[in-house]
Amino acid sequence: MTQQIPSTEPELTSVRNFRDVGGLPTVDGRRVAHGRLFRSGHLAHASDEDAAFLASLGLHTVFDFRNAADQKLEGPDVELPGVRNVNLPLSDPADGAEFWRMVRDGDLDQLRSLLDDGKGAARMIGSYRTIITTRTAEHSRVLHALAEDSVPALMHCAAGKDRAGLSIAVTLLALGVEREAILADYLESNAKHRRYKVRRSSTAASAYSPEVMELLSPLFDARAEYLQAAFDAIEEKWGGADAYLEQGLGLTPEVRERLRERLLD
Repeated sequence: MTQQIPSTEPELTSVRNFRDVGGLPTVDGRRVAHGRLFRSGHLAHASDEDAAFLASLGLHTVFDFRNAADQKLEGPDVELPGVRNVNLPLSDPADGAEFWRMVRDGDLDQLRSLLDDGKGAARMIGSYRTIITTRTAEHSRVLHALAEDSVPALMHCAAGKDRAGLSIAVTLLALGVEREAILADYLESNAKHRRYKVRRSSTAASAYSPEVMELLSPLFDARAEYLQAAFDAIEEKWGGADAYLEQGLGLTPEVRERLRERLLD
């Protein structure tokens, strides 16, 4: 198992799933530098103390991968002084709106029809593959920005698990981080204090029954099979990570080297 530097992350009260990606090992023996690349859930509800901590990180850019529907539901990120906010939606604002309404409002029979017999996990796997294969322009923009001037950077979506998780994984691939370490970082989103809280419209106990929570779990878990589906899509479409980075994302060897200079010790 890959050894990682113990986390010294703060206990933010109103921003979930925050962490410094520093310390992860590369295949050539280097490590991601601490204080350069962070990830989290959305910043819309950050407390004054949370905002002060985030401001203390010296961030250059916050990459927000939420779409318009997410922002309408949760609100805009808090403004951090001197920090550039870049919104790059990684899913269509209308995509899945009815699906997520059902997650919030649907009764048990509706949730069964939507999610049982592996349908929830299959949806997540399909989503990961689609983001990797169709959102190359967005991932290219992020990596070129990091190589140019956008470090230190924070990447987030709503829960900081899927869209941010994939964007962090793509960045780590470009840096040459070990696959096992990329997966280990991704799976940290499952820690109890990190997880996005399931919110349903009804406050009745039945709305959060064990069966309901089991049906919803594929949507709120970070699962190795999801990230592996993204890696498999890279192999199938481009033949490997290097070809994906070069052909899919337009990263030249020079850009990758600048990225490594900015983000690795």
